[in-house]
Amino acid sequence: MKTISSNKKHRASNTAVYILLTALCILWLLPFVYLVLQAFRGESRSMVSYVIPKEWSLANFKILFTQTSFLRWYLNTFIIALFTSVIQTAFVLSVSYALSRIRFRGRRLLMNIILVLGMFPGFLSMIAVYFILKLIGFTGPGSVPGLILVYAGSSGMGYYVAKGFFDTIPRSLDEAARIDGAGRARVFFKIIMPMAKPIIIYTVMMAFIAPWGDYMFASLISFGYEEAYNVAVGLFTLLDREHINNYYTVFCAGGLLVALPVTVLFMMLQRYYVEGITGGAVKG
Repeated sequence: MKTISSNKKHRASNTAVYILLTALCILWLLPFVYLVLQAFRGESRSMVSYVIPKEWSLANFKILFTQTSFLRWYLNTFIIALFTSVIQTAFVLSVSYALSRIRFRGRRLLMNIILVLGMFPGFLSMIAVYFILKLIGFTGPGSVPGLILVYAGSSGMGYYVAKGFFDTIPRSLDEAARIDGAGRARVFFKIIMPMAKPIIIYTVMMAFIAPWGDYMFASLISFGYEEAYNVAVGLFTLLDREHINNYYTVFCAGGLLVALPVTVLFMMLQRYYVEGITGGAVKG
């Protein structure tokens, strides 16, 4: 009788959890569904009080490509994301491996300093960084390389997850390779990297996705130069008082096109993302 009662309680608790998760999924998907519906609305391009379109059309996408600089914004964002992902991955993996495997004086102090600095939000240094970039010509027309420099510059501070993953790889592999005459670089590239595929993909994906949604710093660096906007800044200009009545659904169409590649990338690499973040959470 106790077994039957416990099974019933277990089923009831599972049912409650599934209902809660389903409700949360619906809440999370509602904004995306609304975005899709508005992107294909054809009867009016301004904000309306209803959700389901009365007329379906692709006109918003046509306007997006012909009457705005969306392709330029998209290209800028892709270039920033591509270079940032390559540079940031190299920095993060190198710093993580060094802190995981090499014992040197001041290592613990360095990790503590990075931890404390990471507690301060990045926008506290925005003004200082802006003036530094302005002095070297990386604002306005040169904001694309400027943003790459900013996104990749402090990336080594985000070593925590990757270091945790490297800590799970037995040190005996490194020691055996060193006995055979392999140097640190060879151990890193020939032994550790082939075993670290999940954390590499996780790091690349996080570095690639971050520039797509950045608005605050990108708007400051590229302020006033439309050709240097990323998609977040460019699309937001469609919502100002001058354009919102004629470009609201066009903005939704642009948002849909921006969200799709990131969503597809995440779904394709989801397994490696989970393996990377769970493997990196085992040890600190």
